[in-house]
Amino acid sequence: MTVSSTPSFMSFDSFDNNTEQFHSAVRAQLAQDIDVLFAYAKLPSPLIDACRYVMTGQGKLVRPLLVASAFDSVNHSNANNTANDGNKSPDRKINQNNDLEGLLENDSDYDMARRAALAVELLHTYSLVHDDLPCMDDDDLRRGQPTAHIVFEESTALLAGDVLQTLAFEVLTAEMPTFSPFDANIASQLIAIFAPRARRMVSGQMLDLNAEASASIMQEDLEAIHRDKTGALIEAAMLMGGVCAGATAPQRMALQECAQHIGLAFQVQDDVLDVTMTTDTLGKPAGSDEKLDKSTYVKLMGVDDATSYAQSLFNDGRAAINRELSSNKDSDALLALIEWLWSRKK
Repeated sequence: MTVSSTPSFMSFDSFDNNTEQFHSAVRAQLAQDIDVLFAYAKLPSPLIDACRYVMTGQGKLVRPLLVASAFDSVNHSNANNTANDGNKSPDRKINQNNDLEGLLENDSDYDMARRAALAVELLHTYSLVHDDLPCMDDDDLRRGQPTAHIVFEESTALLAGDVLQTLAFEVLTAEMPTFSPFDANIASQLIAIFAPRARRMVSGQMLDLNAEASASIMQEDLEAIHRDKTGALIEAAMLMGGVCAGATAPQRMALQECAQHIGLAFQVQDDVLDVTMTTDTLGKPAGSDEKLDKSTYVKLMGVDDATSYAQSLFNDGRAAINRELSSNKDSDALLALIEWLWSRKK
């Protein structure tokens, strides 16, 4: 495969608060970067085929979108603050024009955000591949297509998940075409954020399996599971995007608080969609939670109360961003993404 040495980068300013256009640009960049990564990795067949299969499906790409949105929101906020007070952080280049392509001419921070977006999607996809295996949920459908162990040997699917997990960390410092050399300071911060939250995700999966054997589970127990199983990687995505844009300590705290609310809301919403949407809409088997007798927010609270709870969590997430990020609230990428997540149907 021939890889272009001059990638096309997105400029968020041209989107005019068009969320779909923003998402399309992030998806297009991620698709290019996945191709670059797999050309670099030189995996043997059929391992490379399985990896391409699961990484190029029709996923929502929520976590890469969170990286890009957090990066954009923090960058705009810091540019606005610099314009207002005339001060400039000595270790951070602020792009006064809020033009991402202009920023790329001055430093490699967005390249590090591209690496972070790749990393979170690789880790998330590995978790889905393993989650679908016969020893776990034994699902035949994921992202609207047959799962990896259905298309390939079960052993190949298992190894695909393994290598995606290792690539998720390697990509943060790999010397790859179309990427600037990695920033060692930012990379160390990203790994410090990413590694413990990857571990928490797996711990949450174990707690989830343990809960299936429990006769009854309280809401606080369910929330403890999903703050790790679902929320930890969402937290990593937002913090990693913020760090790449030079987020201040208060901004990082706001991003983490927002992520904790959004991560939990995302899982509550998933539980509601599992019982209210069809398999065709979801792209995975509807009603699978009930089939596996899983503890869910719908089972605990009912559909209406679970929906209201998700709404309150989304509201709390918005409030955290509004408190610390001083960008234009009518065109903030992170707030727009939260609205998109709230209105999703799959």
